[in-house]
Amino acid sequence: MTVSIDQLAAFVAAAEHGSFSAAGRAVHKAQSAISTLVSSLEDDLGLALFSRAGRTPVLTEAGARLLREAQLILDRREHLIGVAASFESRVETRLVVAIDELYPERALAALFGDFARHFPHIELELLFPMMEDVSRMVLDGKADLGVMWRQEALPTELAFHTLGWVQLELLVGPQHPFAREPVEWEDLKRHRQLMVAVRSEGPEKQRLRMAADVWWVESHWVILQLLRQGLGWALVPDHIVEDSPDAVDLLSPKLLFDDADWPVALEMVWHKQRPSGPAARWLRDRFAASMLGAGKPVAGRDPGRR
Repeated sequence: MTVSIDQLAAFVAAAEHGSFSAAGRAVHKAQSAISTLVSSLEDDLGLALFSRAGRTPVLTEAGARLLREAQLILDRREHLIGVAASFESRVETRLVVAIDELYPERALAALFGDFARHFPHIELELLFPMMEDVSRMVLDGKADLGVMWRQEALPTELAFHTLGWVQLELLVGPQHPFAREPVEWEDLKRHRQLMVAVRSEGPEKQRLRMAADVWWVESHWVILQLLRQGLGWALVPDHIVEDSPDAVDLLSPKLLFDDADWPVALEMVWHKQRPSGPAARWLRDRFAASMLGAGKPVAGRDPGRR
């Protein structure tokens, strides 16, 4: 039994356009050519794909079932041609991007939707490590591109581009002592702080630490749940607060030492010695163009140092 791509294309066109003549016009072939290809496919399969009792052909039960298979084969053919074209133009076959949760998810969805339209044949892996775990992955070759909060001592092998600033909000649950009284700077040191955890040990992990008692949590979203239980206070990115229904009953206490402005710089990093392909360069350009709109910090002020 032999089945050709031309036979399958004629079958799918006839089914999708409702007649052999309409299919012929759609694929720029004569009606007779479409009819001959479909008939030869039926002969090769030993099945009637269309009932021709009426004025227009109607799919048989077998035809309706095999139509899905034919469409899949034709789709994969187009995919194969696209992958081959990517090789010819030296587009990467796979890309790994590591992104800190500080980057707003809603911005990522639009960006990578556009990426998929430009590079439909790339295998993409999106990872969400925290803080300096991002730069370590890029440094070790486990990620091609990273987006992370600004690292005080960035490895010299990495290049960077500042993307903007993300505001952090100091939050507590309604039962926490901070919810009832204005908060002094020294109060932060006396109550448990919930902080995002990194898997590597380094100075970045401690940068925003203020309290003696700390719980390390590898998710801002879980931190929100712990805050609701009154288990501590935390600095949470404003976009996570806005997007989570679990943050509705959380409070931002009155601070007696500050204007409650806690900005963190976000940077994109990549390895200087590893060449970037067209897709990685496209992503770098798009991240750079999508600057975050949060305000910059007050000059000379680092919220992690007092």
